[in-house]
Amino acid sequence: MKRVPYLLIAARFILAPVMMLLAYYKGAESRFLIVGLMYFGLLTDIFDGIIARKIGVSSEKLRRLDSQTDLVFWLSLGLVSYLLDPELIKSEWKGILLIFIMEALCYIVSITKFGKETCTHAFLSKMWGLSLLIAFTCLIGFQQTGWALYLAVGLGFVSHIDVILIVLLLPKWQYDVPSSYHAWKIRNGKERKKTTFFN
Repeated sequence: MKRVPYLLIAARFILAPVMMLLAYYKGAESRFLIVGLMYFGLLTDIFDGIIARKIGVSSEKLRRLDSQTDLVFWLSLGLVSYLLDPELIKSEWKGILLIFIMEALCYIVSITKFGKETCTHAFLSKMWGLSLLIAFTCLIGFQQTGWALYLAVGLGFVSHIDVILIVLLLPKWQYDVPSSYHAWKIRNGKERKKTTFFN
């Protein structure tokens, strides 16, 4: 049982090249299969954390691995979207570039301050993940952008600001910080409380 969270993370990591290969070799006929795999990947993301806490193996190593696998997973879906609909993605390049810049800033700030990547698993980041799920469902499954993509870009910008504030406020690096407000409380010496909404 102690290996199950790691196996779920590994499954999500393996899904990334599988989805890209499907998009590259099968093209449009693979759209709904890729969407199905994306939802399966989301389930592995939810249950790896739940199971890890239940069996007492949640740790910094596991959470960092989970966080970096999430990055690979979502980046692969971005590439899948480009492979299937390059012109559609190019038409929305400004919003997409903004998210890449914000993601890079989070890493730069965290590595500069602590020598480690971010691993906050903040609440707004979770909401952004849900908006990405909706956006990629529209993009890959139905070749649409519109409100779903704009929602993802907007939430992405706000959630990245929150992560940067968390990093700047924390006196030392730690994982699973729900928000910049919680980071402020930690900075002011209040005891860090366990939370239950992380996956």
